[in-house]
Amino acid sequence: MEDISEVWQVLGESQEEVVRALVGHFYAGVPTDPQLGPMYPKDDMNGAQERLALFLIQRLGGPQAYSEIRGHPRLRMRHAEFAITPEARDAWITRMEAALDLTPALAAVRPELSAFFEEVAGMLQNRR
Repeated sequence: MEDISEVWQVLGESQEEVVRALVGHFYAGVPTDPQLGPMYPKDDMNGAQERLALFLIQRLGGPQAYSEIRGHPRLRMRHAEFAITPEARDAWITRMEAALDLTPALAAVRPELSAFFEEVAGMLQNRR
């Protein structure tokens, strides 16, 4: 697979369900994570979960609902207010890897997704 946007085709008929399962697994532990919990809005955890799901659906080659609702992703700008340290980056990656473990339908594209998540998390790190 040359581009992460090809994942959507690999997932078959249940693409959106699989991505939403991944995001659900990820967010299940966010509120109690000492690094990540404080960064997420306790009163809008469902909104944060929906935004990540829509972003991933779009980025993996699915419908463009994220951009239709929120415009260009502008990930660095949207995350600039958060102190994303190496520890926070690593916590995000660890939680996402655990979510991948719990989403067996993604096994065929796991290496590509892991590399993508590493790249994005590294790009978003904004503190030392």
